[in-house]
Amino acid sequence: QVQLVESGGGLVQPGGSLRLSCAASGSILRIDAMGWYRQGPGKQRELVAAITSGGSTNYTDSVKGRFTIFRDNAKNTVFLQMNSLKPEDTAVYYCYLRGGVVLTSGAHVYGMDYWGKGTLVTVSS
Repeated sequence: QVQLVESGGGLVQPGGSLRLSCAASGSILRIDAMGWYRQGPGKQRELVAAITSGGSTNYTDSVKGRFTIFRDNAKNTVFLQMNSLKPEDTAVYYCYLRGGVVLTSGAHVYGMDYWGKGTLVTVSS
């Protein structure tokens, strides 16, 4: 169906920057939205940033002004540029896609949600 492959996670110093990438592949009919969720140690998973097919963006308050989400539509890829990183940004970051796909049967289905396996971001001295 759909595969989401994340890259760019790693260890970074406080105040540093990191860019995450997520490439979507498969029989995609339509992408309604792509974005990033994260789950830190002992915390619930939360939406970090999302971008819709129309280009509208949403950010959680804690990252607003520091993170930027953008996309390359031709490559079905979404990016998360993370600047001024803080220790509390430490988390596993998951790529998310919502859209329509073609099943192996040939059926067209919409409103499907897909998740990447996650990439670890550690912000520490």
